[in-house]
Amino acid sequence: MELWNSTMGSDFILVGILDDSGSPELLCAIFTALYMLAMISNGLLLLVITMDARLHVPMYLLLWQLSLMDLLLTSVITPKAVVDFLLKDNTISFGGCALQMFLELTLGGAEDLLLAFMAYDRYVAICHPLNYMIFMRPRICWLGVAIAWTLASLSAVGYTVYTMQYPFCTSREIRHLFCEIPPLLKLACADTSKYELMVYVMGVTFLLLPLAAILASYTLILFTVLHMPSREGRKKALVTCSSHLTVVGMWYGGASFMYVLPSSFHTPKQDNIFSVFYTIVTPALNPLIYSLRNKEVTGALRVLGGRILPAQSTF
Repeated sequence: MELWNSTMGSDFILVGILDDSGSPELLCAIFTALYMLAMISNGLLLLVITMDARLHVPMYLLLWQLSLMDLLLTSVITPKAVVDFLLKDNTISFGGCALQMFLELTLGGAEDLLLAFMAYDRYVAICHPLNYMIFMRPRICWLGVAIAWTLASLSAVGYTVYTMQYPFCTSREIRHLFCEIPPLLKLACADTSKYELMVYVMGVTFLLLPLAAILASYTLILFTVLHMPSREGRKKALVTCSSHLTVVGMWYGGASFMYVLPSSFHTPKQDNIFSVFYTIVTPALNPLIYSLRNKEVTGALRVLGGRILPAQSTF
């Protein structure tokens, strides 16, 4: 089989969900609206947590990190997909493809680990409230964040380098919205079975182990909440935890479909749909889920709005 030169001068062609959709213009408009929503909502959440000193606690530091990861993740995927569709140019260079894969894997992996750390934070806050500032003191909080970013970056470097070293066949069409490991491996001319097995094992490790930790944390939280004497305390704990569990379900559902379910069980069209869900839809909805159901955040947003409006009225 003829091989093409996999160098920085070689281009791939991204043939994603916008090209296979029956209503691509409508879908492009939806993607644009979701991206704008993600930018505004995550940007506001980053701003309000930074500006309000009352939110300078571990729970909101972790939420700040989640908003940053979501904002960056959707920015890696959505603008290029929309601009490519509008310009009718779906090409991406070899180096651009490698960079996009690295960034997506780094941000996705970091979010996997961060969500587990957020579950631990809620477990300590609800089950061990008197020791909360000991178990979640700033040094431990920043250490957890640093570990998430570092492990995700190292893992992404390994995946990206190993994936891009394969020789690719004459066809350069990636049947996907962006450069991701499973669809890219389908273009490889070499035997990728062992590497696909490694990706599967690492996917299970990176996704299911944090998910197991999250489920264990919330099982313990549930037992503690059910024994709380205060009805108001139970309600507040359940509202906070339900927001986090909703985010966890949306994120892990799509990511597990791509990296845990064997490739023989899903089609390229299904891959596109689930990838869109966890890279475009989830980043737009996460801040809304947290802010609309959190009195501290909504209160801080009102205070921030009250500061901005009088300042504008003076001009």
